[in-house]
Amino acid sequence: MKLYSWNVNGIRAAEKKGFLNWLDEVQPDILCVQETKANIDQLGSSLIKDHGYHTFWHSAEKAGYSGVATFSKEKPHFVQKGLGIDRFDSEGRVLISEHDNFLLYNIYFPNGQKDDIRLNYKLDFYDELLPIINEQVESGVNVIVTGDWNTAHHPIDLARPKENVKTSGFMPIEREKLDEYIESGWVDTFRHFHPDPERYTWWTYRFGARQRNIGWRIDYFFVNESFVSEVEDAEIHEHVMGSDHCPCLLYTSPSPRD
Repeated sequence: MKLYSWNVNGIRAAEKKGFLNWLDEVQPDILCVQETKANIDQLGSSLIKDHGYHTFWHSAEKAGYSGVATFSKEKPHFVQKGLGIDRFDSEGRVLISEHDNFLLYNIYFPNGQKDDIRLNYKLDFYDELLPIINEQVESGVNVIVTGDWNTAHHPIDLARPKENVKTSGFMPIEREKLDEYIESGWVDTFRHFHPDPERYTWWTYRFGARQRNIGWRIDYFFVNESFVSEVEDAEIHEHVMGSDHCPCLLYTSPSPRD
């Protein structure tokens, strides 16, 4: 199976930049989109159904903000909007879908750059999510957690680590949260296959950062350790334009029903 994840920084803007042509070209089995910045009643059938995918949307209460969507060729067995925690669910950050051999979490993790309140909100989100997904794995379910995590984990994951130690997205307190996921048996699939540096998923629009590859790797596919044997590869498609992020890709073995 081919699973893609992409923070599109506005689904309507992405549509104008060729999003649907890209979708038709790459034909993912499942696509997780973050930062849709739209309610479903603002979207036409071209985004909702004309492409032939089953689509599911979780939008923020605040207009033009946050939001996630999951596109799936096969209809999921079950879809849940949010974690069941109001302070996070009101921002449209999570879609959970059940597929043949895994549970998929499509997440737009909070950004902590605005102020300490938002930084603490982000840290709380990490803390609340981890026991939820750990419990799923302990019950015998394989879990994939993908999306924009809004944190670069190690110095190799951004172009200028020394200059950004005090910047939200690379602060020690945020990186320690990802350490906790790794210590709990979660695997960063891209880094599992690719130890090479200078591979990023986000670039600021300023300063010609993308052309100079002054970027950050903050978009991930994490899986539980026992599911790694089912993962064939993980990739980053830096060449795909249309957003300040680029798509990430996870190849998994065919499900038992394939």
